Amino acid sequence: MTSKPVPVLVLAGFLGSGKTTLLNHLLRASRGTRIGAIVNDFGSIEIDAMTVAGQLGDSTVSLGNGCLCCAVDASELDVFLDKLTRPAARLDVIVIEASGLAEPQELVRMLLASDNERIVYGGLVEVVDAAEFEATRERHPELDRHLGIADLIVLNKADRVGDVAWRLLRERIGGLADGAAVIPATYGRIDPELLFECRPRTERVGQLSFEDLHDPDDHDGHDGHDGHDGHDGHLHDAYETVAFTAAEPLHPRRLLDFLDSRPEGLYRIKGFVDFGAADPLNRYAVHAVGRFLRFYPEPWPGDAQRQSQLVVIGSGIDTGAMRKELDATPVTGPQDAPGEQAMWGILRYVPNGQAGSDDDYVG
Repeated sequence: MTSKPVPVLVLAGFLGSGKTTLLNHLLRASRGTRIGAIVNDFGSIEIDAMTVAGQLGDSTVSLGNGCLCCAVDASELDVFLDKLTRPAARLDVIVIEASGLAEPQELVRMLLASDNERIVYGGLVEVVDAAEFEATRERHPELDRHLGIADLIVLNKADRVGDVAWRLLRERIGGLADGAAVIPATYGRIDPELLFECRPRTERVGQLSFEDLHDPDDHDGHDGHDGHDGHDGHLHDAYETVAFTAAEPLHPRRLLDFLDSRPEGLYRIKGFVDFGAADPLNRYAVHAVGRFLRFYPEPWPGDAQRQSQLVVIGSGIDTGAMRKELDATPVTGPQDAPGEQAMWGILRYVPNGQAGSDDDYVG
């Protein structure tokens, strides 16, 4: 089994939306996660934040040409990714901070066309200035298109609009987005768990590690205002999670039915799946972000308990309904045992074209 692929996130948004502020927050709050960065202007990244995250030096690729999607093609981007994904770098995630005038769809296309087998698409995060949304749309009508392809929309500067305006704005953006999760932020502070696993390099699956993310004396978890980052100000209150564990193997077709019908606002799914007799030798790591889906088969560790564990993350999702759907995915008995053909749908989303399909998206 090769090492786990490194997720590559695209951080986009027009000038002044708060991309760099958000990236600086992620670097400060990484808590053991090693972050590599491709940025258009190294001077826009605070040196102090890079030092806190331990990311100075070879973990950063700096581009001063202003627009990554125009300056390089997929093969040139692979050169940068090869540097950051070499085993010695030991990175857990790579963030591409696009310029304010970049075309996110082109950057996503380049990532999906990459020949680097050590990476996996980690999602498109579009940062929007809540206070200047209408003015930004007037200057940049293409914003509507950007919202339509985003996997996660961060409505930044939420403290600058009132509660009523915030709700109306969220509804409006939700109508422009294609089912993407929309979360509020102040000063770019979002829970890094939304974007990557904030944890040491030891494997952990199951409940989210909120205790690890928020020190008692760390005030980044509270926005100092009275509203938009959650009822008590914790960053993780901006979204909902469902932690699902099943001792029985999951039925491949029912799991895919769940993934095909993912509701609006569901951003990320991660974990491991046991398909039982359908593939008794392997467990399958699941990586889903937005509409992107991959399964990674790997031999069962000798001492591992055979069970499925999934964490579902979203904003505005019906957690009760989602848990009910997940509860319907396990095999119910010998008469319900899936045959070999039931795995064909899963194998479509295994890298290296094992099922003869390059379709990486669900829905």
